[in-house]
Amino acid sequence: MNVRNCRVCGKIFNYVMGPAVCPRCKEDSEAKFQEVKQYIQDHRNADIREVSEDCEVTTNQIRQWIREERLQFSEDSPVQIACEKCGEMIRSGRFCAKCKTDMANGLNNAFRPKKAQPAHPEPKKEDRSKMRFL
Repeated sequence: MNVRNCRVCGKIFNYVMGPAVCPRCKEDSEAKFQEVKQYIQDHRNADIREVSEDCEVTTNQIRQWIREERLQFSEDSPVQIACEKCGEMIRSGRFCAKCKTDMANGLNNAFRPKKAQPAHPEPKKEDRSKMRFL
């Protein structure tokens, strides 16, 4: 049994996995998320500060939900966050489309077999002049 203190309220609970938050605080967080989601649907042009003040949620929590791709904003919304790699402004997630493509290509290239190298490379001219031991 893994027992921990909740990061939010400090109460002891049986930890299973994920963030160290008790079930009650998880429910409260999910209720706040649904409230924020409904607010955004009703007020499409609200920025993060307005959503934060009206729903009584921290701007960091809203940004976290955006990075987790739980919240998405319309194209005409002023809400944007920076790509973690290049800094380009995006609507949801952690990375822009270009950085996602670059990372996917990098992973694909990492798993490709390397070109075969000759078994016995030719010694350089400098190596031939040195003394050798048997």
